[in-house]
Amino acid sequence: MNSRERVLAMLDARAIDCLPAMPITMMFAADQIGARYYDYATNCRVQAEGQLRVAEKFGVDHVSVISDPGCEAADLGAVIKFFPDQPPAIDEENALLKDKTLLARLKPPDPLGGGRMTNRVQAVRMLRERASKDKLVEGWIEGPCGESADLRGINRLMLDFYDDPEFVRELMDFVVQMELCFAQAQIEAGVDIMGIGDPASSLVSPRFYNEFVFANQKKMIDGIHALGARVRLHICGDTRHIAEGLGRVGADIVDQDALAPLDHARRKMGLQPVLLGNIDPVRVLREGTPETITTAIAECHRQAGPRYIVGAGCEVVRDTPEANMHALVRYAREHKPSETRVASGR
Repeated sequence: MNSRERVLAMLDARAIDCLPAMPITMMFAADQIGARYYDYATNCRVQAEGQLRVAEKFGVDHVSVISDPGCEAADLGAVIKFFPDQPPAIDEENALLKDKTLLARLKPPDPLGGGRMTNRVQAVRMLRERASKDKLVEGWIEGPCGESADLRGINRLMLDFYDDPEFVRELMDFVVQMELCFAQAQIEAGVDIMGIGDPASSLVSPRFYNEFVFANQKKMIDGIHALGARVRLHICGDTRHIAEGLGRVGADIVDQDALAPLDHARRKMGLQPVLLGNIDPVRVLREGTPETITTAIAECHRQAGPRYIVGAGCEVVRDTPEANMHALVRYAREHKPSETRVASGR
């Protein structure tokens, strides 16, 4: 069973030979090929090479085009700060929709119009051509709350939930429309599963999540399913207060950051979504040993149950020892979904 078959079988609740491993690698991947992160984030060829190197060297089950949250915002005209060897960043003080009346004149960019979105689509094509016979190809878009925060500025958006809820609804409607167009372009280029990054949604209250975010995440997920791809939902931070909604939103995989215990997620979400994670990328994966990482992942597996994919809570830190990455994937290769053991600690 190859990697692509293994992940798809897990999502379909079919028998598999061992657990899949799908850690997020970005700066780690760039460093594997000696590339500056600016080049990794802006040059599809560099990104594809980095992902292929990680897949070959460590045996992970996917390749991905995740790079930074500024891709869509850049093509809309937002001010993005670029750095030689760090991820691009949104200039929130000069957010594109600092003046929210500009939303009425904003038009979704063409994903194939030659900007950063096009670069990501081209990276998908390269990975599809070179890796899809064995590896799952993962696309990436921003979620409704995360992209709204990128365009408006996160502090302004949090106040808008109280002060101008109609604007929030209009903004998220725009985001969902734009992101589904971007998703379609990536799916047509060869994506198997679409990653959705929606970190800001962990910062909203259950009330605002249910009132504004849930329905828009669901529209996005349902739309991607209709286009023929699976969905991986990644939300940084503590999601315990919205876990029940995340179980109903329809994602095939729900990532759990280190702040959100897997046993709590499984109780609240039920058995349907596959859970992924959630060891601490710094204190456990980077600073641990192969032995402590094995123990921590075994405990994650125990808490999540058989519908589980091995990974860290968030991005693999760039200076993570290679032996530790090998230990992460080794646990997946040596265990089937039903094989768990109680670990001595995390």
